[in-house]
Amino acid sequence: MFSFESFLDLPLIWFGLIGTAIFLYVLLDGFDLGVGILFPFAPSDQCRDRMMNSIAPFWDGNETWLVLGGGGLFAAFPLAYAILMPALYIPVILMLLGLIFRGVAFEFRFKAHGPSRRIWDYAFHFGSLVATLMQGMILGAFVQGVKVTGRSFAGGAFDWLNAYSVMTGVALVFGYALLGATWLVMKTDQGTQEWARRSASYVLGYVGLFLGIVSLSMPMMNADVRALWFSVPNLYYLLPVPLVTAALFVFIWRDLHRGEEYRPFLMSIGVFLMGYIGLGISLWPWLVPFEVTFRQAAAAPTSQSLLLIGTVLLLPLVLAYTGFCYYLFRGKASHESAY
Repeated sequence: MFSFESFLDLPLIWFGLIGTAIFLYVLLDGFDLGVGILFPFAPSDQCRDRMMNSIAPFWDGNETWLVLGGGGLFAAFPLAYAILMPALYIPVILMLLGLIFRGVAFEFRFKAHGPSRRIWDYAFHFGSLVATLMQGMILGAFVQGVKVTGRSFAGGAFDWLNAYSVMTGVALVFGYALLGATWLVMKTDQGTQEWARRSASYVLGYVGLFLGIVSLSMPMMNADVRALWFSVPNLYYLLPVPLVTAALFVFIWRDLHRGEEYRPFLMSIGVFLMGYIGLGISLWPWLVPFEVTFRQAAAAPTSQSLLLIGTVLLLPLVLAYTGFCYYLFRGKASHESAY
């Protein structure tokens, strides 16, 4: 009798799918959250209209990947979900409230006029800021690990709130601002584009600083991670990750000052990719860091194989729709309302 589990490594496949979904969410929702973070600092209302129009066709579709990541974790790795969610309930709820608030701001801003529009400008900004800050704090709490006793979370409701998680939250704010600024360089022109170039140049230094702090702090916090990165011959095998990352920063800085429009955004994606690869190397094979591996957390093979059938059927449709959407709305955004 045919069965997926007889010849496929289902836990590894689902681990890869969820990891890919989270990365796609960070990239795709990251740039529109970054636009929201930069929103009140734009030099004019016309500039803000261009910013909003540049992401209006994409922002809600970008959040599809958050659903796949969270839903996939619940269905394919229920043990990890049962441990991590109680540890992170508060920041996850705050993140979702931020996303809801910015979604409401999208709808109302396009219909508001006069002073009331300013209210929705700030609603869009603070919704984006809160959502980003909470995502960064979730990451900081995750990489530090959570207290586990048996198969349950054993910590407190506010274990996630500490200096390190606040630092990673601020780091992600600057990271998303870089994605948002380079997106605007690509999607706008004239005064808006020039302002976006200056903003990208400004936040680039902070992104490099925080990325360096996060990269060095993880080996300092965990002896196994330190041995992985700094032992020989691993050091030589993994050295390309920081070297490529440093080169990408140089290329972004150069392209921003040479008038390039597309490459700064693509290079910024490369920075996030290298950071994500480095994080994946450090945490392999843990799904609940340093407590539960992805194989220990996996659901029954029959459950994972059934879920995989649905994913194989639907994922190409989602990818095709996303690609078509970006193709259809290619080109520069205008200041005219088009939502």
